Amino acid sequence: MKLRVFAVFFLCAVFSPAARAADAGPFTWTELAPLPDELGFAAPFAGVAQGSLVVAGGANFPDGRPWDGARKVWHDRVFILDTPGGAWREAGRLPRPLGYGVSVTVPDGLLCIGGSNEREHVSTVFLLRREGQSIRFDDFPTLPRPLANASGALVGTTVYVAGGIERPDAAPGRQLWALDLLAPAAARRWRELPPCPGQPRMLAVAGARNGAFYLFSGVDLVPDGKGGLKRECLRDAWCYSPGGVWKRLADLPEPRAAAPSPVPFDQMGRLLVLGGDDGRLADKVNELRDAHPGFTAGILAYDALADTWTQAGELTKAPGEDPVRHPNRSRWPPVTTPVVPWYGGYVIASGEIRPAVRTPRVLMVTPVPAPKVPRQ
Repeated sequence: MKLRVFAVFFLCAVFSPAARAADAGPFTWTELAPLPDELGFAAPFAGVAQGSLVVAGGANFPDGRPWDGARKVWHDRVFILDTPGGAWREAGRLPRPLGYGVSVTVPDGLLCIGGSNEREHVSTVFLLRREGQSIRFDDFPTLPRPLANASGALVGTTVYVAGGIERPDAAPGRQLWALDLLAPAAARRWRELPPCPGQPRMLAVAGARNGAFYLFSGVDLVPDGKGGLKRECLRDAWCYSPGGVWKRLADLPEPRAAAPSPVPFDQMGRLLVLGGDDGRLADKVNELRDAHPGFTAGILAYDALADTWTQAGELTKAPGEDPVRHPNRSRWPPVTTPVVPWYGGYVIASGEIRPAVRTPRVLMVTPVPAPKVPRQ
């Protein structure tokens, strides 16, 4: 595969007149055109293919809420947005309904890794490419095992995938797998690397910075004292260097499971965790139901040089007049959705805004330049 340089900050963002911008700490945020689906999707694949933004697959509850007996439905539709000020178009279908995989934008398109549907978790990996007004899929080496709810990022020319679960009834894992994109196609395969020394986890937050792979937070399943398992949201943070060494970092101030991933960074080079699930209401989902207030809007910034975390503003959150019955008339911080570098900013497309509720809204967050320090 011929690799090309993917420039993250190659253009200033251009938005439609209807878009709204506001300050959010080290960012300004803007709304792009919503996805052409009234519900939106949790855990779609999302990335850039030949310059266009792609959102594909994912899952939602089209017939109601799970506590009322409605079932989750996985989807295969592929949507493309060619410019930030444009309109979405449906460009095709995935090979099968799929969601909860790992999305990694590589120079030749969007790499869709693993995932699940209503029947199973899968080990398939494929490259989604745009060709004119349509799309095509190229097969990549399959994962060593089926995997969903994992996390991943591109570090240089190597794709890393960590954690996740092999089956719907399985416990999370600690594995770390890597795929070298520069390897000849015939020799390309996933390598199993030293596992993360921390607890097993799914729904963790990944990142890449200065040649290292970062892994933050996530969810483990632990005994509930009643013969079953319950979710434990994690605060630990880790860094893996290509030499094969894991290093424990300063803990997050609070858990941020399922935050949009891989995390972006600001103009000062800090890795930024955009919202996420802090776990405080994890045991009250069935009690709160549609009165759930959604997930945290706070942005956490990690400074790798100082090994410290700080608060860094908030994502937009503006509940409307009737957020219980009409949640998508409001703006909420989404979880379980990728972050996509595009047109000088970072796109957070669709996602889950409270348990069982998705959004078709598409946010774009753009880093604000760091202030210049005057010379003394």
